[in-house]
Amino acid sequence: MAHEPVKNRIKKNMVVENCRKSEIDKEDEGITPPDGGWGWVIVFASFMIHVITDGVTYSFGLFYIAFLDYFEEGKGKTSWIASLLVGITYCSGPISSSFVNKYGCRTVTIAGTILASTSLLASVFAQNILTLYFTIGIGTGIGFGLIYLPAIVSVTCYFEKYRSLATGIAVCGSGLGTLVFAPLTGLLITTYGWRGATLIISALVLNCIILGVLIRPLEAPKKDISLQSLHFKENGSIVKVAGENERKALQAAGGKDRNKSNERQVKYTAVKMEDDVGNNLRAALSQPILLTKSLGHHTQTMTRSYGSSIMNRRDIFYQGSLDNVRAKSGSLENSVENVRMHSSLRSLPNGNTKHSDNYESPSNAEENVDIFCEMLEFSLLKDPVFVLFTLSNFCTSIGFNVPYVYLAAQAEERGIPAEDASWLLGIIGIANTLGRIILGYISDKTWINRLIVYNSCLTICGIATGFSSLCTTFTAFAFYSVVFGVTAGAYVGLTSVILVDLLGLDRLTNAFGLLLLFQGLASLLGPPIAGWLHDGLGSYDPGFWVAGSMIAISGLMLFFIPVLQRYLRKKAEKSQRISVVF
Repeated sequence: MAHEPVKNRIKKNMVVENCRKSEIDKEDEGITPPDGGWGWVIVFASFMIHVITDGVTYSFGLFYIAFLDYFEEGKGKTSWIASLLVGITYCSGPISSSFVNKYGCRTVTIAGTILASTSLLASVFAQNILTLYFTIGIGTGIGFGLIYLPAIVSVTCYFEKYRSLATGIAVCGSGLGTLVFAPLTGLLITTYGWRGATLIISALVLNCIILGVLIRPLEAPKKDISLQSLHFKENGSIVKVAGENERKALQAAGGKDRNKSNERQVKYTAVKMEDDVGNNLRAALSQPILLTKSLGHHTQTMTRSYGSSIMNRRDIFYQGSLDNVRAKSGSLENSVENVRMHSSLRSLPNGNTKHSDNYESPSNAEENVDIFCEMLEFSLLKDPVFVLFTLSNFCTSIGFNVPYVYLAAQAEERGIPAEDASWLLGIIGIANTLGRIILGYISDKTWINRLIVYNSCLTICGIATGFSSLCTTFTAFAFYSVVFGVTAGAYVGLTSVILVDLLGLDRLTNAFGLLLLFQGLASLLGPPIAGWLHDGLGSYDPGFWVAGSMIAISGLMLFFIPVLQRYLRKKAEKSQRISVVF
Protein backbone atom coordinates (compact mmCIF):
# COMPACT_ATOMS: atom_id res chain seq x y z
CA MET A 1 0.00 0.00 0.00
CA ALA A 2 1.38 3.35 -1.00
CA HIS A 3 2.18 5.66 1.86
CA GLU A 4 1.05 9.29 1.86
CA PRO A 5 3.88 11.84 2.08
CA VAL A 6 4.48 13.20 5.58
CA LYS A 7 4.07 16.78 4.36
CA ASN A 8 0.57 16.06 3.04
CA ARG A 9 -0.43 14.32 6.25
CA ILE A 10 0.71 17.30 8.31
CA LYS A 11 -1.14 19.66 6.03
CA LYS A 12 -4.33 17.60 6.32
CA ASN A 13 -4.05 17.44 10.10
CA MET A 14 -3.69 21.22 10.22
CA VAL A 15 -6.81 21.64 8.08
CA VAL A 16 -8.77 19.25 10.32
CA GLU A 17 -7.63 21.11 13.43
CA ASN A 18 -8.53 24.50 11.94
CA CYS A 19 -11.98 23.25 10.94
CA ARG A 20 -12.52 21.82 14.40
CA LYS A 21 -11.41 25.04 16.10
CA SER A 22 -13.66 27.03 13.82
CA GLU A 23 -16.62 24.91 14.89
CA ILE A 24 -15.69 25.35 18.55
CA ASP A 25 -15.37 29.10 18.10
CA LYS A 26 -18.84 29.25 16.61
CA GLU A 27 -20.24 27.30 19.53
CA ASP A 28 -18.43 29.43 22.11
CA GLU A 29 -19.62 32.71 20.71
CA GLY A 30 -22.76 31.91 22.65
CA ILE A 31 -25.77 34.15 22.72
CA THR A 32 -25.53 37.33 20.72
CA PRO A 33 -27.07 40.19 22.76
CA PRO A 34 -30.11 41.46 20.83
CA ASP A 35 -29.42 45.11 21.74
CA GLY A 36 -33.15 45.77 21.88
CA GLY A 37 -36.43 43.87 21.82
CA TRP A 38 -37.29 42.48 25.24
CA GLY A 39 -34.06 44.06 26.45
CA TRP A 40 -35.84 47.39 26.81
CA VAL A 41 -38.36 45.72 29.13
CA ILE A 42 -35.37 44.51 31.16
CA VAL A 43 -34.07 48.10 31.25
CA PHE A 44 -37.45 49.30 32.56
CA ALA A 45 -37.48 46.60 35.24
CA SER A 46 -33.93 47.45 36.28
CA PHE A 47 -34.76 51.16 36.32
CA MET A 48 -37.73 50.62 38.65
CA ILE A 49 -35.72 48.28 40.88
CA HIS A 50 -33.17 51.05 41.32
CA VAL A 51 -35.96 53.52 42.04
CA ILE A 52 -37.25 51.35 44.90
CA THR A 53 -34.08 49.88 46.44
CA ASP A 54 -31.83 52.93 46.17
CA GLY A 55 -34.74 55.22 47.00
CA VAL A 56 -35.26 53.39 50.29
CA THR A 57 -31.52 53.21 51.05
CA TYR A 58 -30.54 56.80 50.27
CA SER A 59 -33.54 58.33 52.05
CA PHE A 60 -32.89 56.31 55.20
CA GLY A 61 -31.38 59.36 56.88
CA LEU A 62 -34.97 60.43 57.66
CA PHE A 63 -35.55 57.19 59.56
CA TYR A 64 -32.31 57.90 61.42
CA ILE A 65 -33.84 61.10 62.85
CA ALA A 66 -37.01 59.22 63.83
CA PHE A 67 -35.01 56.46 65.53
CA LEU A 68 -33.01 59.04 67.46
CA ASP A 69 -36.18 60.59 68.87
CA TYR A 70 -37.91 57.29 69.61
CA PHE A 71 -35.14 55.11 71.09
CA GLU A 72 -33.08 57.98 72.56
CA GLU A 73 -29.80 56.20 71.86
CA GLY A 74 -26.50 57.77 70.85
CA LYS A 75 -26.03 59.01 67.31
CA GLY A 76 -23.14 56.65 66.62
CA LYS A 77 -25.09 53.64 67.85
CA THR A 78 -28.21 54.61 65.89
CA SER A 79 -26.28 55.22 62.66
CA TRP A 80 -25.18 51.56 62.62
CA ILE A 81 -28.60 50.68 61.19
CA ALA A 82 -28.01 52.61 57.97
CA SER A 83 -24.34 51.56 57.88
CA LEU A 84 -25.23 47.88 58.07
CA LEU A 85 -27.90 48.31 55.40
CA VAL A 86 -25.43 49.79 52.90
CA GLY A 87 -22.41 47.73 53.92
CA ILE A 88 -24.19 44.37 53.83
CA THR A 89 -25.71 45.24 50.45
CA TYR A 90 -22.22 45.72 49.01
CA CYS A 91 -20.59 42.77 50.80
CA SER A 92 -23.29 40.37 49.63
CA GLY A 93 -22.28 40.95 46.00
CA PRO A 94 -20.12 37.80 45.62
CA ILE A 95 -22.82 35.68 47.28
CA SER A 96 -25.45 37.15 45.00
CA SER A 97 -23.22 36.38 42.01
CA SER A 98 -23.00 32.69 42.88
CA PHE A 99 -26.79 32.52 43.29
CA VAL A 100 -27.34 34.26 39.95
CA ASN A 101 -24.97 31.77 38.33
CA LYS A 102 -26.99 28.87 39.69
CA TYR A 103 -30.60 30.06 39.71
CA GLY A 104 -30.69 32.99 37.28
CA CYS A 105 -31.52 36.69 37.66
CA ARG A 106 -35.29 36.26 37.91
CA THR A 107 -35.28 33.77 40.79
CA VAL A 108 -32.63 35.62 42.79
CA THR A 109 -34.47 38.94 42.38
CA ILE A 110 -37.73 37.46 43.64
CA ALA A 111 -36.03 35.74 46.58
CA GLY A 112 -34.20 38.94 47.52
CA THR A 113 -37.43 40.91 47.36
CA ILE A 114 -39.21 38.52 49.71
CA LEU A 115 -36.30 38.62 52.16
CA ALA A 116 -36.02 42.43 52.11
CA SER A 117 -39.77 43.01 52.45
CA THR A 118 -40.12 40.44 55.24
CA SER A 119 -37.20 41.99 57.14
CA LEU A 120 -38.73 45.46 56.87
CA LEU A 121 -42.05 44.05 58.07
CA ALA A 122 -40.35 42.46 61.08
CA SER A 123 -38.81 45.86 61.91
CA VAL A 124 -42.28 47.22 62.65
CA PHE A 125 -42.31 45.16 65.85
CA ALA A 126 -38.79 46.12 67.00
CA GLN A 127 -38.46 47.32 70.59
CA ASN A 128 -34.80 48.29 70.52
CA ILE A 129 -31.97 49.33 68.25
CA LEU A 130 -30.32 45.90 68.38
CA THR A 131 -33.34 44.31 66.70
CA LEU A 132 -33.14 46.84 63.87
CA TYR A 133 -29.51 45.89 63.33
CA PHE A 134 -30.65 42.41 62.33
CA THR A 135 -33.92 43.21 60.56
CA ILE A 136 -33.08 46.36 58.59
CA GLY A 137 -29.29 46.22 58.64
CA ILE A 138 -28.60 42.56 57.90
CA GLY A 139 -31.89 41.13 56.59
CA THR A 140 -32.85 44.01 54.30
CA GLY A 141 -29.19 44.53 53.36
CA ILE A 142 -28.82 40.95 52.10
CA GLY A 143 -32.18 41.20 50.35
CA PHE A 144 -31.21 44.40 48.54
CA GLY A 145 -27.87 42.82 47.61
CA LEU A 146 -29.71 39.91 45.98
CA ILE A 147 -31.94 42.36 44.10
CA TYR A 148 -29.34 44.91 43.06
CA LEU A 149 -26.80 42.70 41.28
CA PRO A 150 -29.28 40.89 38.96
CA ALA A 151 -30.73 44.28 38.00
CA ILE A 152 -27.35 45.27 36.51
CA VAL A 153 -26.32 41.87 35.17
CA SER A 154 -29.59 41.29 33.31
CA VAL A 155 -29.13 44.54 31.34
CA THR A 156 -25.55 43.75 30.33
CA CYS A 157 -26.68 40.35 29.03
CA TYR A 158 -29.19 41.91 26.63
CA PHE A 159 -27.00 44.75 25.35
CA GLU A 160 -23.53 45.08 23.87
CA LYS A 161 -23.48 47.87 21.29
CA TYR A 162 -25.99 50.02 23.21
CA ARG A 163 -24.95 48.85 26.66
CA SER A 164 -23.76 52.26 27.80
CA LEU A 165 -27.15 53.77 26.99
CA ALA A 166 -29.13 50.89 28.47
CA THR A 167 -27.22 50.72 31.76
CA GLY A 168 -27.23 54.50 31.96
CA ILE A 169 -31.01 54.54 31.81
CA ALA A 170 -31.28 51.72 34.34
CA VAL A 171 -29.03 53.22 37.01
CA CYS A 172 -30.69 56.62 36.65
CA GLY A 173 -33.50 55.05 38.65
CA SER A 174 -31.28 55.54 41.69
CA GLY A 175 -31.46 59.32 41.45
CA LEU A 176 -35.19 59.36 40.70
CA GLY A 177 -35.78 56.99 43.61
CA THR A 178 -34.01 59.34 46.00
CA LEU A 179 -36.00 62.26 44.64
CA VAL A 180 -39.30 60.42 45.14
CA PHE A 181 -38.64 58.48 48.34
CA ALA A 182 -37.02 61.28 50.35
CA PRO A 183 -40.14 63.50 50.58
CA LEU A 184 -42.40 60.43 50.59
CA THR A 185 -40.56 58.91 53.56
CA GLY A 186 -40.71 62.20 55.43
CA LEU A 187 -44.45 62.45 54.78
CA LEU A 188 -45.09 58.86 55.86
CA ILE A 189 -43.10 59.27 59.09
CA THR A 190 -44.92 62.51 59.90
CA THR A 191 -48.34 60.96 59.18
CA TYR A 192 -48.02 57.38 60.44
CA GLY A 193 -44.87 57.35 62.57
CA TRP A 194 -41.77 55.32 61.76
CA ARG A 195 -43.55 51.99 62.30
CA GLY A 196 -46.35 52.80 59.89
CA ALA A 197 -43.88 54.24 57.37
CA THR A 198 -41.77 51.07 57.55
CA LEU A 199 -44.85 48.92 56.98
CA ILE A 200 -45.85 50.88 53.87
CA ILE A 201 -42.31 50.84 52.46
CA SER A 202 -42.18 47.08 53.07
CA ALA A 203 -45.25 46.76 50.85
CA LEU A 204 -43.69 49.00 48.19
CA VAL A 205 -40.59 46.82 48.08
CA LEU A 206 -42.78 43.83 47.22
CA ASN A 207 -43.32 45.39 43.79
CA CYS A 208 -39.84 44.18 42.92
CA ILE A 209 -41.37 40.69 42.59
CA ILE A 210 -43.34 41.86 39.55
CA LEU A 211 -40.22 43.55 38.18
CA GLY A 212 -38.24 40.38 38.76
CA VAL A 213 -40.75 38.37 36.75
CA LEU A 214 -40.08 40.70 33.80
CA ILE A 215 -36.40 39.70 33.81
CA ARG A 216 -36.70 36.96 31.22
CA PRO A 217 -33.53 34.91 30.73
CA LEU A 218 -31.83 35.22 27.38
CA GLU A 219 -32.29 31.86 25.66
CA ALA A 220 -29.30 30.04 24.22
CA PRO A 221 -29.57 29.07 20.55
CA LYS A 222 -30.36 25.40 20.04
CA LYS A 223 -27.43 23.46 18.66
CA ASP A 224 -28.07 20.92 15.89
CA ILE A 225 -25.34 18.40 16.54
CA SER A 226 -24.74 16.32 13.41
CA LEU A 227 -23.91 12.65 13.76
CA GLN A 228 -20.99 13.28 11.41
CA SER A 229 -19.26 15.58 13.91
CA LEU A 230 -19.46 13.29 16.94
CA HIS A 231 -16.49 11.75 18.71
CA PHE A 232 -16.37 8.17 19.92
CA LYS A 233 -14.03 5.94 21.90
CA GLU A 234 -12.71 2.80 20.27
CA ASN A 235 -10.20 0.57 22.03
CA GLY A 236 -9.06 3.40 24.28
CA SER A 237 -8.40 5.80 21.35
CA ILE A 238 -10.46 8.79 20.42
CA VAL A 239 -11.92 8.69 16.94
CA LYS A 240 -13.85 11.48 15.26
CA VAL A 241 -16.21 10.97 12.35
CA ALA A 242 -15.27 13.82 10.08
CA GLY A 243 -18.01 16.21 9.01
CA GLU A 244 -18.81 17.20 5.44
CA ASN A 245 -16.82 20.46 5.65
CA GLU A 246 -13.78 18.64 6.96
CA ARG A 247 -13.93 16.03 4.18
CA LYS A 248 -14.07 18.77 1.54
CA ALA A 249 -11.15 20.61 3.14
CA LEU A 250 -9.13 17.41 3.32
CA GLN A 251 -9.84 16.61 -0.32
CA ALA A 252 -8.62 20.07 -1.30
CA ALA A 253 -5.46 19.67 0.80
CA GLY A 254 -4.63 16.09 -0.20
CA GLY A 255 -5.45 16.13 -3.89
CA LYS A 256 -7.83 14.07 -5.96
CA ASP A 257 -5.76 10.93 -6.37
CA ARG A 258 -6.50 9.23 -3.07
CA ASN A 259 -6.91 5.48 -2.68
CA LYS A 260 -9.62 3.87 -0.60
CA SER A 261 -7.33 3.43 2.37
CA ASN A 262 -6.65 7.14 2.49
CA GLU A 263 -10.37 7.89 2.22
CA ARG A 264 -11.00 5.75 5.30
CA GLN A 265 -8.22 7.63 7.06
CA VAL A 266 -9.89 10.92 6.17
CA LYS A 267 -13.29 9.74 7.34
CA TYR A 268 -12.05 8.48 10.66
CA THR A 269 -9.51 11.09 11.72
CA ALA A 270 -7.99 10.58 15.13
CA VAL A 271 -7.99 13.69 17.31
CA LYS A 272 -6.89 14.24 20.85
CA MET A 273 -10.26 14.83 22.45
CA GLU A 274 -12.28 13.30 25.28
CA ASP A 275 -16.00 12.67 24.91
CA ASP A 276 -18.40 10.26 26.57
CA VAL A 277 -20.88 10.02 23.67
CA GLY A 278 -21.32 6.28 22.99
CA ASN A 279 -19.24 3.45 24.32
CA ASN A 280 -17.36 2.79 21.09
CA LEU A 281 -17.60 3.42 17.38
CA ARG A 282 -19.03 0.05 16.37
CA ALA A 283 -21.70 0.09 19.08
CA ALA A 284 -22.75 3.60 18.14
CA LEU A 285 -23.00 2.89 14.42
CA SER A 286 -24.67 -0.49 14.75
CA GLN A 287 -27.12 0.58 17.47
CA PRO A 288 -28.54 4.04 16.65
CA ILE A 289 -30.67 4.03 19.80
CA LEU A 290 -27.53 4.19 21.96
CA LEU A 291 -26.23 7.08 19.89
CA THR A 292 -29.52 8.95 20.20
CA LYS A 293 -29.60 8.61 23.98
CA SER A 294 -25.99 9.73 24.30
CA LEU A 295 -26.58 12.66 21.98
CA GLY A 296 -29.62 13.75 23.98
CA HIS A 297 -27.65 13.67 27.22
CA HIS A 298 -24.79 15.57 25.58
CA THR A 299 -27.15 18.27 24.28
CA GLN A 300 -28.85 18.66 27.66
CA THR A 301 -25.48 18.97 29.37
CA MET A 302 -24.38 21.70 26.96
CA THR A 303 -27.63 23.63 27.40
CA ARG A 304 -27.56 23.41 31.18
CA SER A 305 -23.92 24.47 31.37
CA TYR A 306 -24.40 27.32 28.93
CA GLY A 307 -27.53 28.66 30.56
CA SER A 308 -26.09 28.72 34.06
CA SER A 309 -22.80 30.46 33.25
CA ILE A 310 -24.08 34.02 33.14
CA MET A 311 -21.60 35.29 35.73
CA ASN A 312 -18.62 33.76 33.92
CA ARG A 313 -18.71 36.40 31.21
CA ARG A 314 -15.76 38.74 31.56
CA ASP A 315 -17.81 41.80 30.63
CA ILE A 316 -20.77 41.08 32.92
CA PHE A 317 -20.02 44.05 35.22
CA TYR A 318 -18.93 46.40 32.44
CA GLN A 319 -21.51 49.18 32.03
CA GLY A 320 -20.01 50.84 28.97
CA SER A 321 -20.07 49.91 25.31
CA LEU A 322 -17.57 47.27 24.23
CA ASP A 323 -17.00 49.29 21.08
CA ASN A 324 -15.55 52.01 23.28
CA VAL A 325 -13.17 49.53 24.86
CA ARG A 326 -11.94 48.62 21.39
CA ALA A 327 -11.63 52.25 20.37
CA LYS A 328 -9.77 53.32 23.48
CA SER A 329 -7.41 50.40 23.23
CA GLY A 330 -6.66 51.11 19.56
CA SER A 331 -3.73 53.39 20.33
CA LEU A 332 -2.13 50.83 22.63
CA GLU A 333 -1.72 47.96 20.23
CA ASN A 334 1.82 47.19 21.33
CA SER A 335 1.12 47.23 25.04
CA VAL A 336 0.38 44.33 27.34
CA GLU A 337 -2.79 46.04 28.50
CA ASN A 338 -4.14 46.18 24.97
CA VAL A 339 -3.42 42.51 24.35
CA ARG A 340 -5.28 41.74 27.56
CA MET A 341 -8.26 43.81 26.48
CA HIS A 342 -8.46 42.39 22.97
CA SER A 343 -8.19 38.84 24.27
CA SER A 344 -11.41 39.26 26.21
CA LEU A 345 -13.59 41.64 24.23
CA ARG A 346 -16.01 39.01 23.05
CA SER A 347 -18.88 38.14 25.40
CA LEU A 348 -17.95 34.50 25.72
CA PRO A 349 -19.79 32.45 28.33
CA ASN A 350 -16.55 31.54 30.06
CA GLY A 351 -14.67 34.63 29.06
CA ASN A 352 -11.80 32.58 27.78
CA THR A 353 -10.35 32.63 24.30
CA LYS A 354 -8.31 29.51 24.95
CA HIS A 355 -10.21 26.41 23.90
CA SER A 356 -9.57 23.06 25.44
CA ASP A 357 -9.71 20.00 23.29
CA ASN A 358 -11.79 18.41 26.00
CA TYR A 359 -15.40 19.34 26.37
CA GLU A 360 -16.24 19.02 29.99
CA SER A 361 -19.41 20.43 31.49
CA PRO A 362 -18.70 21.59 35.03
CA SER A 363 -21.34 20.98 37.63
CA ASN A 364 -23.41 23.88 38.94
CA ALA A 365 -21.73 23.60 42.32
CA GLU A 366 -18.29 23.88 40.74
CA GLU A 367 -19.35 26.91 38.70
CA ASN A 368 -20.77 28.64 41.77
CA VAL A 369 -17.63 28.01 43.77
CA ASP A 370 -15.51 29.22 40.84
CA ILE A 371 -17.35 32.54 40.43
CA PHE A 372 -17.37 33.13 44.20
CA CYS A 373 -13.66 32.40 44.50
CA GLU A 374 -12.87 34.47 41.41
CA MET A 375 -14.64 37.53 42.78
CA LEU A 376 -12.72 37.17 46.04
CA GLU A 377 -9.36 36.17 44.57
CA PHE A 378 -6.96 38.25 46.62
CA SER A 379 -4.01 37.61 44.32
CA LEU A 380 -5.07 40.73 42.42
CA LEU A 381 -3.91 42.73 45.44
CA LYS A 382 -0.36 42.08 44.20
CA ASP A 383 -1.04 44.59 41.43
CA PRO A 384 0.10 48.02 42.72
CA VAL A 385 -2.31 49.88 40.43
CA PHE A 386 -5.29 47.93 41.72
CA VAL A 387 -4.14 48.35 45.34
CA LEU A 388 -4.03 52.13 44.88
CA PHE A 389 -7.46 52.15 43.24
CA THR A 390 -8.90 49.94 46.00
CA LEU A 391 -7.48 52.21 48.70
CA SER A 392 -9.06 55.16 46.94
CA ASN A 393 -12.45 53.41 46.80
CA PHE A 394 -12.16 52.50 50.48
CA CYS A 395 -11.62 56.15 51.42
CA THR A 396 -14.45 57.27 49.14
CA SER A 397 -16.87 54.78 50.70
CA ILE A 398 -16.05 56.00 54.21
CA GLY A 399 -17.33 59.46 53.36
CA PHE A 400 -19.86 58.70 50.61
CA ASN A 401 -22.83 57.77 52.82
CA VAL A 402 -22.36 60.46 55.46
CA PRO A 403 -24.40 63.13 53.59
CA TYR A 404 -27.21 60.65 52.91
CA VAL A 405 -27.49 59.82 56.62
CA TYR A 406 -26.76 63.17 58.28
CA LEU A 407 -27.48 65.99 55.82
CA ALA A 408 -31.15 66.33 56.82
CA ALA A 409 -30.23 66.19 60.51
CA GLN A 410 -27.48 68.78 60.01
CA ALA A 411 -29.95 71.09 58.22
CA GLU A 412 -32.45 70.74 61.07
CA GLU A 413 -29.70 71.74 63.51
CA ARG A 414 -29.33 74.93 61.47
CA GLY A 415 -33.03 75.70 62.02
CA ILE A 416 -34.37 74.45 58.67
CA PRO A 417 -37.84 72.82 58.96
CA ALA A 418 -37.93 69.02 58.71
CA GLU A 419 -40.19 69.16 55.62
CA ASP A 420 -37.67 71.31 53.77
CA ALA A 421 -34.69 69.31 55.02
CA SER A 422 -36.12 66.10 53.51
CA TRP A 423 -36.04 67.74 50.07
CA LEU A 424 -32.26 68.05 50.24
CA LEU A 425 -31.94 64.30 49.71
CA GLY A 426 -34.30 64.59 46.75
CA ILE A 427 -32.11 67.32 45.26
CA ILE A 428 -29.09 65.03 45.62
CA GLY A 429 -31.04 62.34 43.80
CA ILE A 430 -31.98 64.40 40.75
CA ALA A 431 -28.49 65.96 40.57
CA ASN A 432 -26.99 62.49 40.75
CA THR A 433 -29.13 61.40 37.82
CA LEU A 434 -28.02 64.37 35.73
CA GLY A 435 -24.41 63.78 36.75
CA ARG A 436 -24.46 60.16 35.62
CA ILE A 437 -25.95 61.08 32.26
CA ILE A 438 -23.55 63.96 31.60
CA LEU A 439 -20.44 62.22 32.88
CA GLY A 440 -21.38 58.99 31.12
CA TYR A 441 -21.78 60.83 27.83
CA ILE A 442 -18.48 62.68 28.25
CA SER A 443 -16.54 59.59 29.30
CA ASP A 444 -17.69 57.69 26.21
CA LYS A 445 -15.71 60.07 24.00
CA THR A 446 -12.46 58.48 22.87
CA TRP A 447 -10.52 61.73 23.32
CA ILE A 448 -11.50 62.04 27.00
CA ASN A 449 -9.21 60.81 29.76
CA ARG A 450 -11.78 59.09 31.96
CA LEU A 451 -9.39 58.74 34.88
CA ILE A 452 -8.91 62.52 35.02
CA VAL A 453 -12.69 63.05 34.97
CA TYR A 454 -13.12 60.49 37.75
CA ASN A 455 -10.35 61.91 39.93
CA SER A 456 -11.48 65.52 39.49
CA CYS A 457 -15.07 64.71 40.42
CA LEU A 458 -14.03 62.91 43.61
CA THR A 459 -11.75 65.79 44.62
CA ILE A 460 -14.47 68.41 44.07
CA CYS A 461 -17.01 66.22 45.86
CA GLY A 462 -14.76 65.92 48.91
CA ILE A 463 -13.95 69.62 49.09
CA ALA A 464 -17.64 70.53 48.81
CA THR A 465 -18.57 68.05 51.54
CA GLY A 466 -15.99 69.50 53.90
CA PHE A 467 -17.19 73.06 53.32
CA SER A 468 -20.86 72.09 53.71
CA SER A 469 -20.42 72.88 57.40
CA LEU A 470 -20.55 76.57 56.40
CA CYS A 471 -24.12 76.23 55.06
CA THR A 472 -26.74 77.99 57.16
CA THR A 473 -29.69 78.45 54.77
CA PHE A 474 -31.77 76.11 52.65
CA THR A 475 -30.38 77.68 49.47
CA ALA A 476 -26.80 76.99 50.57
CA PHE A 477 -27.62 73.41 51.50
CA ALA A 478 -29.42 72.95 48.17
CA PHE A 479 -26.36 74.21 46.27
CA TYR A 480 -24.15 71.75 48.13
CA SER A 481 -26.63 68.97 47.38
CA VAL A 482 -26.39 69.70 43.66
CA VAL A 483 -22.58 69.69 43.69
CA PHE A 484 -22.44 66.50 45.74
CA GLY A 485 -25.04 64.73 43.60
CA VAL A 486 -23.39 65.56 40.26
CA THR A 487 -19.83 64.72 41.29
CA ALA A 488 -20.86 61.58 43.19
CA GLY A 489 -22.30 60.33 39.90
CA ALA A 490 -18.73 59.69 38.72
CA TYR A 491 -18.02 57.40 41.66
CA VAL A 492 -21.12 55.32 41.02
CA GLY A 493 -21.19 55.35 37.23
CA LEU A 494 -17.55 55.22 36.15
CA THR A 495 -16.00 52.69 38.55
CA SER A 496 -16.36 49.64 36.29
CA VAL A 497 -15.24 51.67 33.25
CA ILE A 498 -12.09 52.86 35.02
CA LEU A 499 -11.34 49.33 36.18
CA VAL A 500 -11.37 48.11 32.58
CA ASP A 501 -9.13 51.00 31.50
CA LEU A 502 -6.62 50.15 34.22
CA LEU A 503 -6.73 46.35 34.39
CA GLY A 504 -8.41 45.07 31.24
CA LEU A 505 -11.80 43.50 30.70
CA ASP A 506 -10.59 40.02 31.57
CA ARG A 507 -9.92 40.96 35.20
CA LEU A 508 -13.11 42.96 35.77
CA THR A 509 -15.06 40.27 37.61
CA ASN A 510 -12.24 39.66 40.08
CA ALA A 511 -11.58 43.38 40.58
CA PHE A 512 -15.26 44.28 40.93
CA GLY A 513 -15.84 41.55 43.52
CA LEU A 514 -12.95 42.74 45.68
CA LEU A 515 -14.07 46.36 45.34
CA LEU A 516 -17.57 45.46 46.53
CA LEU A 517 -16.05 43.81 49.59
CA PHE A 518 -13.88 46.80 50.51
CA GLN A 519 -16.67 49.28 49.72
CA GLY A 520 -18.97 47.35 52.03
CA LEU A 521 -16.45 47.33 54.88
CA ALA A 522 -15.79 51.07 54.47
CA SER A 523 -19.52 51.83 54.36
CA LEU A 524 -19.85 50.19 57.76
CA LEU A 525 -17.40 52.71 59.23
CA GLY A 526 -18.36 56.09 57.76
CA PRO A 527 -21.72 56.99 59.40
CA PRO A 528 -20.81 55.59 62.85
CA ILE A 529 -17.58 57.63 62.90
CA ALA A 530 -19.55 60.81 62.12
CA GLY A 531 -22.11 59.85 64.77
CA TRP A 532 -19.48 59.25 67.43
CA LEU A 533 -17.88 62.60 66.62
CA HIS A 534 -21.25 64.27 67.19
CA ASP A 535 -21.72 62.42 70.47
CA GLY A 536 -18.31 63.65 71.63
CA LEU A 537 -18.22 67.17 70.14
CA GLY A 538 -21.91 68.04 69.90
CA SER A 539 -21.91 68.90 66.17
CA TYR A 540 -22.25 67.18 62.81
CA ASP A 541 -19.56 69.42 61.31
CA PRO A 542 -16.56 67.25 62.33
CA GLY A 543 -18.21 64.25 60.70
CA PHE A 544 -18.59 66.14 57.42
CA TRP A 545 -14.96 67.32 57.67
CA VAL A 546 -13.77 63.72 57.99
CA ALA A 547 -16.08 62.55 55.19
CA GLY A 548 -14.98 65.36 52.88
CA SER A 549 -11.31 64.74 53.62
CA MET A 550 -11.63 61.03 52.84
CA ILE A 551 -13.40 61.66 49.52
CA ALA A 552 -10.96 64.40 48.46
CA ILE A 553 -7.93 62.27 49.37
CA SER A 554 -9.40 59.36 47.41
CA GLY A 555 -9.52 61.55 44.30
CA LEU A 556 -6.10 63.14 44.75
CA MET A 557 -4.25 59.85 45.21
CA LEU A 558 -5.52 58.55 41.85
CA PHE A 559 -3.65 61.32 40.03
CA PHE A 560 -0.52 59.29 40.81
CA ILE A 561 -1.71 56.25 38.84
CA PRO A 562 -0.10 57.37 35.53
CA VAL A 563 3.18 57.94 37.39
CA LEU A 564 2.93 54.48 38.96
CA GLN A 565 2.16 52.90 35.58
CA ARG A 566 5.21 54.51 33.98
CA TYR A 567 7.41 53.30 36.84
CA LEU A 568 6.10 49.74 36.57
CA ARG A 569 6.53 49.78 32.78
CA LYS A 570 10.16 50.91 33.04
CA LYS A 571 10.81 48.33 35.75
CA ALA A 572 9.38 45.56 33.56
CA GLU A 573 11.41 46.69 30.54
CA LYS A 574 14.59 46.79 32.62
CA SER A 575 13.91 43.32 33.99
CA GLN A 576 13.30 42.03 30.48
CA ARG A 577 16.57 43.48 29.19
CA ILE A 578 18.49 41.87 32.03
CA SER A 579 16.90 38.48 31.36
CA VAL A 580 17.81 38.74 27.67
CA VAL A 581 21.46 39.48 28.52
CA PHE A 582 21.79 36.50 30.82
